[in-house]
Amino acid sequence: MGFLDDNYLLATSVAKDLYSQVKDLPIIDPHNHADIEEIIANKSWPNLWVVEGATDHYVWELMRKRGVSERLITGNASDKEKWQALASVFPEFAGNPTYEWIHLDLQRRFRIHDIISSETSEEIWETSKQMLEQPRMRPQNVLKEMQVEVMCTTDDPTLHLPFHERSKSEVKDTSIFPTWRPDKVMNIEKKKWRSFVEQLGKETEIDVSTLSGVLDALQKTHDYFEQMRCVASDHGVYEPYSYYVQEDRADKIHRKAYKGEDLSIEEVKDYKAYMLVQFGKMNQQTDWVTQLHIGAVRDYRQKLWESLGPDSGGDLSNQNIEIIENLRYFLNEFDGRFKIILYCVDPTHLPTLVTLARAFPNVSVGAPWWWNDSPYGMETHLQYVATVDLLSNHGGMVTDSRKLMSFGSRTEMFRRTLCNVLGDMVKMGKMPEKTALDLATAVIYQRPKAHFMK
Repeated sequence: MGFLDDNYLLATSVAKDLYSQVKDLPIIDPHNHADIEEIIANKSWPNLWVVEGATDHYVWELMRKRGVSERLITGNASDKEKWQALASVFPEFAGNPTYEWIHLDLQRRFRIHDIISSETSEEIWETSKQMLEQPRMRPQNVLKEMQVEVMCTTDDPTLHLPFHERSKSEVKDTSIFPTWRPDKVMNIEKKKWRSFVEQLGKETEIDVSTLSGVLDALQKTHDYFEQMRCVASDHGVYEPYSYYVQEDRADKIHRKAYKGEDLSIEEVKDYKAYMLVQFGKMNQQTDWVTQLHIGAVRDYRQKLWESLGPDSGGDLSNQNIEIIENLRYFLNEFDGRFKIILYCVDPTHLPTLVTLARAFPNVSVGAPWWWNDSPYGMETHLQYVATVDLLSNHGGMVTDSRKLMSFGSRTEMFRRTLCNVLGDMVKMGKMPEKTALDLATAVIYQRPKAHFMK
């Protein structure tokens, strides 16, 4: 088997046959961090670093691990210097999915089959730069070539969405939907909580000094997102909390935090529990999919947080959180009322989420997320879901990507891994090949489209 050849990740003839039949299905991407303004502008990217490294904290982390200075990652070095620095250590990334993703990008989008290294960096840089000037390499044409049918961006509720409005008429082949993400309102323990709430009040022209005010403001943004064709909310929660909290209790906590007073741990938990249920009630009105991304420890590396801010590569996972009891109230309160998708960043939480999904027909396990979106992580994930719950009820693939060029590569890796898992099951006599093909089609396309297509 050659590097990234036609048999990449496909160990059996059945897996190869399955993949040949599903590889060209359109992409439904329910969760990503794409820049919609960049898509609407539809201008050529200037160079390969901008395409592959400028926004990708996966790349940044690995470069740091191999001793590259911050100046050549997020600092004031030129884009070409940063690319050369990446290329010089890129052979040392082998075994990590980033090594495969970027090589896949070069092969599938640029038709470049060189192996990235110091020796090839100059030629790859110049060839890719010329190709990026071609109309086919502009953002909208790249989305069309990758057959991205639906993509859901992740959006702050205080945002106006003029580019989503424009996308209806200006992006011909891809439906781009916003996703309502009100994390900052719920995170009452954060230092910037009040400033965000005030911004919410300013944007909605509502007094947010009280709980009823902030709920009215949130509902106004929820209504606006619904008008903009939103189909889902997204909630990044380190440890989810849900239980009954009286409204006057939550209001007292809100007023106390708004005045700048310190909160107890119990008050923080009570407020978070109350707000998560309110989000659920809003979503029930519009039948939005509710996505819970659980367990990420944000900005753990203090030096990075202080110098670069969030999403700079200082995050990690923690298995020591409570999920079962903390989601009991929420899942029972909204049993059968709307679709819920659960994602875990720590693989030790997967059995818990899968058994929850098995117990509630409206709950699904989401894609292998973040550090789990490697062939190894995906294979383990898919096998466990198939064994304990139902693979036909899987939430489907998400790219979680900040760069358009990787949508196809990340999706291809998932599809090949899925077909390899199903191929093994066919080979072992666990299902007929026709059933495996039906399952692959459902997980890749039919089920995500039913969830996330207006």
